[in-house]
Amino acid sequence: MIDPGADWRTRWIARLGAGLVWILARTWRVRYVNRSELDEARRQRRAVIFVIWHGQLLPALWTHRRQNISVLISEHRDGEIIARVAHFLGFRTVRGSTTRGANRALIGLVRELEAGYDVAITPDGPKGPRQTFAPGALLVSQRADRPILPVGIHASRAWRLKSWDRFVLPKPFARITVFYEPFMAAPGVNPKALSDEAPRYQAAVDAAVAGAEREGGGPPERRA
Repeated sequence: MIDPGADWRTRWIARLGAGLVWILARTWRVRYVNRSELDEARRQRRAVIFVIWHGQLLPALWTHRRQNISVLISEHRDGEIIARVAHFLGFRTVRGSTTRGANRALIGLVRELEAGYDVAITPDGPKGPRQTFAPGALLVSQRADRPILPVGIHASRAWRLKSWDRFVLPKPFARITVFYEPFMAAPGVNPKALSDEAPRYQAAVDAAVAGAEREGGGPPERRA
């Protein structure tokens, strides 16, 4: 039986969450590193594909708000809350994942890129394994012929939730470092072989995280 109050609760949880994020994030100090390639792509109006680990999604949403980005968000209830928060911060959304609504998500992401919007994908979402690069983002890159931009984020002070992704919630007045690795071209291989390409892209996202930690003065992050 469908709970008639579920949608009402989801809306209010999302509104409350968005308001709290806005108040908290206004205290963060943000620094961007290696942003020149992204700035040049935007000057040329070339859409790109951001890839970032799921656990870093919240500071990523804040630091990239209102920049004509469409983010892939899963269709379950937690995803609905995140989607509403993302809308509040000025994002477009495509709903689905590599496990549910995959074909619809792929078509939606390609259409967003072709319309000139950047897209953002968490290649280890929505349920993990943590920091493991699923090949869905590579298929989007190949279909749309758009480059992938690995992104890593470090917060000088943060809470980590006891979730599968160790979700990062930066504390008040944290210093946030956003680090971009160089663009990676669309993989030119048979779609069935994209999983063989995934480790190279996974290493690039890990390198972006390590770069953010190095520039932000933080300790290396453990995978376990």
